[in-house]
Amino acid sequence: MNAFQFLNPTKLIFGKGQLSKLKAEIPVYGKRVLLLYGGGSIKRSGLYDQVLANLQEIGAEVIELGGVEPNPRLTTVNKGIGLIKEHHLDIILAVGGGSVIDCAKAIAAGVHYDGDVWDIITRKVAVTSAVPIGTVLTLAATGSEMNGNSVITNWETNSKRAFGSIHVYPRFSILDPELTFTVPRDQTVYGIVDIMSHVFEQYFHASSNAPLQERIGEAILRTVMEVAPKLVNDLENYEYREVMLLNGTFALNGITAIGVQTDWATHDIEHAVSAVHDIPHGGGLAILFPHWMEHVAKQKPEKIAQLGVRVFDLAAEGKTDAQLAAETAHALRQFWTSIGAPSRLSDYNIDDKELDLMTERAMVGATIGSYVPLAKEDVREILQNSL
Repeated sequence: MNAFQFLNPTKLIFGKGQLSKLKAEIPVYGKRVLLLYGGGSIKRSGLYDQVLANLQEIGAEVIELGGVEPNPRLTTVNKGIGLIKEHHLDIILAVGGGSVIDCAKAIAAGVHYDGDVWDIITRKVAVTSAVPIGTVLTLAATGSEMNGNSVITNWETNSKRAFGSIHVYPRFSILDPELTFTVPRDQTVYGIVDIMSHVFEQYFHASSNAPLQERIGEAILRTVMEVAPKLVNDLENYEYREVMLLNGTFALNGITAIGVQTDWATHDIEHAVSAVHDIPHGGGLAILFPHWMEHVAKQKPEKIAQLGVRVFDLAAEGKTDAQLAAETAHALRQFWTSIGAPSRLSDYNIDDKELDLMTERAMVGATIGSYVPLAKEDVREILQNSL
């Protein structure tokens, strides 16, 4: 295990009927609010009206920015930065899923930087301060409600990059499972895939002697897999939504990454695919992760075999780690397919025409990942196998 420091400053407000807590939380930071949201689902569900009513009760001045994309774009980030500067706003309230919260984080960091916010997103410049953020979560998926990570797409250059900072952790996040009832089946499935993928990226680490972190990750995975088939067939079941919502948060709030060197190669590859083709993030991960497992198992099958035995209940007797690793990748693909996730890039009409471009965009360094560092030829092979 590596030496580490751990801090998570986000106040988590979890449970039914917690939206009214906005009236106590917002004034701590000021009453001039940038209300940030996505494509309009919060208006159709009635959540928009509820949020505005709570803000009006405390006399908040509200400036709105709607239309945040599923893969939030740099252009939208810049709009938000401009609105905060123009209206001298105190706090960003992000209402929606991970994309809206990611956009909020980039806006928050960019307001206090005089240069191009893309410098921050590409990690050329470190964040030293940010506008406070509060969130009202509507989707179990990214864990962005309780971490400092953000992923932004520069559509003009087909680049999708991630940054992180302690300064952009939400100050508070309200998680009411009932607010996720309206999430459609396909987006619910993508969220489930994303939650599991976050655990995998930390489970397959390049450190040693981290049994607690691995067991916590395994518990999250097993819990998600127990609930997922029930949830996708009963979308307004409070108990299923409640369990999935908390799993999404704990999959990426830093707990399972303590003291280990995490991987994230599959996310880098998916970011490249969705930067070029604008596909759902969870859909891309469902396609790529089993192929990543099969590829890295050629060098290091042990941890993948362990996952198969502990999470997928594979029988280990008489099998090599390589055999178990192959069975694990197959079992994962089968599980995700059973709940409605895609399995090939061709499911999104993606062929090999832009294979080289996607490979190039994935290489944010000379190699990516840490469990088994991947060179460009490795990434190309994984993408080729995923078509």
